[in-house]
Amino acid sequence: MVIKVDESDKTLGGMELQHSPSRYDVEGNRGPWYGSKASCTSNDGIMFQSTDLILKPSESKKKGSLQGDGGGTHGHGFSVEHPTSYLETLMHVFKGNVGSGIFAMGDAVRNAGIIFGPIVVLCLGIICVHCQHLLLQAAKTLRERHQVKVPPDFAETIELCFEKGPPKMSRISGLMRKVVNCCLCMTQLGFCCVYFVFISDNIKQVIRYYGLDLDVHLIMVIIFIPILLPCLVRNLKYLAPFSTIANFLMMGGIIIVLYYSTSEGLPAISERKYISSLQTIPLFFGTAIFAFEGIGLVLPLQNEMKKPNDFQKPFGVLNVGMTFVTILYALVGFIGYLRFGDDIEGSITLNLPQDQILYQSVKVIISLGILLTYCLQLYIAVGIIWPVIHDKLGEVKHPVFAELIFRTGLVLLTFVLAEAIPFLNHFISLVGSVSSTALCLVFPVVLDLVMKFSHEELTPYIIVKDVFILLISLLGMITGGFESINSIIKAFGKKD
Repeated sequence: MVIKVDESDKTLGGMELQHSPSRYDVEGNRGPWYGSKASCTSNDGIMFQSTDLILKPSESKKKGSLQGDGGGTHGHGFSVEHPTSYLETLMHVFKGNVGSGIFAMGDAVRNAGIIFGPIVVLCLGIICVHCQHLLLQAAKTLRERHQVKVPPDFAETIELCFEKGPPKMSRISGLMRKVVNCCLCMTQLGFCCVYFVFISDNIKQVIRYYGLDLDVHLIMVIIFIPILLPCLVRNLKYLAPFSTIANFLMMGGIIIVLYYSTSEGLPAISERKYISSLQTIPLFFGTAIFAFEGIGLVLPLQNEMKKPNDFQKPFGVLNVGMTFVTILYALVGFIGYLRFGDDIEGSITLNLPQDQILYQSVKVIISLGILLTYCLQLYIAVGIIWPVIHDKLGEVKHPVFAELIFRTGLVLLTFVLAEAIPFLNHFISLVGSVSSTALCLVFPVVLDLVMKFSHEELTPYIIVKDVFILLISLLGMITGGFESINSIIKAFGKKD
């Protein structure tokens, strides 16, 4: 039963209201019912489509689907009908972090140096995983302390943290949620735009060898339908096969790339720059942090598991998956720059020979892997934007059909952006430097500081650690953003 609350009442069960009353679960603990189906009727609602049917709030409540710490709590208000296993979640973690960015790591290391680059990649990987643990721990702590029956997502965790923090911070809790959601959408849709360009560039190079010289924009039109179809799958568990196939394709492609890069021997490390110039290092930071793209999936993936506690353990999904991903990024970047030097392309796949079947096929294999990854990246953006659209539409006769239309429109948007914006890679680098850094490093650390301060748990170690990460991230945002803008200006200057 959902009880309407007079908006003039400032408290509910001793908790100050900062949300719309419809977002509160008044059954038992009178705490916020984060991400419930009721939130679909609110501009603030966030929902991941993991059920086969879209249920009304009353119907979802009748199912008795709210659960405690056991598996299958979606994190958005009701049980997961198809919770994922350890291995399936590991596949999602790997696929959510290994996209087209890994093939840009050779160029990234060129901007940093053969020694400096891989070391920083490893350090960034450790810091990013630590920040992901901060986010997970914060969500768990907030849920327990404030008796939130359903685990909040990324933006809701930030909102609840600020709302229950110092009074001055509580005033901006809603704004912080919107900022996080905005960064998530910009970053995820940015990935999707890059995927269109990446696939088209590689396919163009393959078919050109066989005498078919199609414009890259026409290739984007051709691949639109194959990209769209997996995006119409609304259930995360049913996306697991796509992730598994994509993982095998990507790993096969990466192995072949590494084989070619080392088959004829590698130059001496002394032939490469150990540390590059200060002007190019910020560009490295933007690319490297853009590569660790999976923080937006951390809470949803944990909440979708049969055994959510297996996600955060020392040998849980997060640590195992991200350790492998970080080492792989450092290895591909190191070998790519060592093999090709300053001739390294923005994607190392473009350095492969065009006249050999094996290396032509690997471009197709990797492109197919990236194509199957697109739907997972779009998943987050759909979960954030669709409830807002749903609220604007009101009662819809065919809600599933309406959502599928929306998904199609979102794919079409990324297609248009990829087609229309010149020098898209520079714009994405700018978005990566700012939005990705904020999501991966800034917000989790701010979350940790506010929570520890609110509960008088700040220690000198926590302050030094978190401030150090903040300084590094802000330095990367400022310098990376500046160099990205500078690159855009130079690119437009050359075009003129």
